[in-house]
Amino acid sequence: MLPAKKYHVLMFPPVLGLLWILLNPMAWTFEVNALCGMLFWMIAWWLLESVPMAITSLLPILFFPWLGLGKLEEVCAAYADKYVFLFLGGFFVALALEKTGLHRRVAYTVIRFTGNSYARVILGFMLSAYSISMWISNTATALMMFPMALSVCSLWEKAVGANERVIRNAKICLFLGIAYASSIGGMATLVGTPPNAAASGIMSRTFGQTLGFTEWMGYGLPFSLGLLLLAYMVMTRVVFPIRQSKNTHNVPITEWPKLEPMSTAEKGTLYLLTLAVILWLSESVIRLYWPAYPVTDVWTAIAVGMLFFILPVKGGKPILLWEDTTRLPWGILLMFGGGLALAFAFKESGALDLLVNQLLKLNHLPVQIYLMLLCLMGLLLTAFMSNLAMVTLFVPVVGALALKLNMNPALFIIPVTLSASCDFMFPMSTPPNAIAFSSGYIKPSAMFRVGIILNGISFLLLCLFVYLTL
Repeated sequence: MLPAKKYHVLMFPPVLGLLWILLNPMAWTFEVNALCGMLFWMIAWWLLESVPMAITSLLPILFFPWLGLGKLEEVCAAYADKYVFLFLGGFFVALALEKTGLHRRVAYTVIRFTGNSYARVILGFMLSAYSISMWISNTATALMMFPMALSVCSLWEKAVGANERVIRNAKICLFLGIAYASSIGGMATLVGTPPNAAASGIMSRTFGQTLGFTEWMGYGLPFSLGLLLLAYMVMTRVVFPIRQSKNTHNVPITEWPKLEPMSTAEKGTLYLLTLAVILWLSESVIRLYWPAYPVTDVWTAIAVGMLFFILPVKGGKPILLWEDTTRLPWGILLMFGGGLALAFAFKESGALDLLVNQLLKLNHLPVQIYLMLLCLMGLLLTAFMSNLAMVTLFVPVVGALALKLNMNPALFIIPVTLSASCDFMFPMSTPPNAIAFSSGYIKPSAMFRVGIILNGISFLLLCLFVYLTL
């Protein structure tokens, strides 16, 4: 007998034929019907994981040229979009942080700064995860923090006279805090999580507008900081309260591994990361006085990423060797390209205009209410599909609606993209949630209790965001 996943692979030709029959009475064009079929196919394979997700992302190259959804050269160009290289540069930075151990130094420094009570250690871990995930993937951040969190839990368990209920709550908050902070930190920058870079790429390719690093941080940083602090308060004060007690809340930090002096490789990584941040933050300011300024966020990411392979450090060797790139998540780049190919086909086939016209029937609502409903749709969609897929499919529609309403697409696209990272309820919702669940300290019911509150808070913050920006 064939494995279950093989049935998923084989069933799609007849299912697509049935879908074609059902859609034909709607008098859609051949291209729109074809795109709907391909969209259903890709989403189903992504959800069922019938084949690797990165391989599913290559389907547009195989079928779009045959279905009239773009020439082969145009479809392939999406996989080499400049924002794919932006994320590639971010991966190089993440690899250097991990290889040199600089991420651990940052985490320990923040935790020591926050203090050693249960609540403060949790805050320290959340701030560390938040700070690191601004620059590298939320999955990598959660994986980095996970071993340190386990060591802290073992110290809490050995504490004399500790309250068992407080320790249990502290463990739950610690691992949930790492997971949530890893996702929230990615909202702050363009390279923090794939949906942000995807939205920027869609804006450039579909709407001809550039969304730079500084512009994104102007929106993402305050929103994510507010959500981080509210998540911390909800967990430690409301759902799993941790009472303050001098006798039972001290963590013996002196038992934690002592940090050695910074190595040459760590210093080199820190200098290059600082250089990248300075160039990213100064780009828009310099461009005001020098419109032809050639340094962009993509250029910076690739230039700094290359320097990790070029500049010699201790022993005359660079920080990164090509062999290190075997650990890069190349599949994410293919998924990113596949998403951009879908966005291109939405525009080419006319499906984007069709969907926009349907949603415009609600344009009698005030613009702010209208955008709040779109954010709610984005938040609900990301609970059932990957946040990258949601942004790829929904953001082109949202941007087109903004143009129809004579609004700046960025004002619609940014809050909807932020909603893609606001899914905290289920272990399978995001990789950091799954990592936290794997600790064994968290039950699905516990994650749901916190997550449903945070999802509601996220929506309220998005509503406030919309009210203040429109």
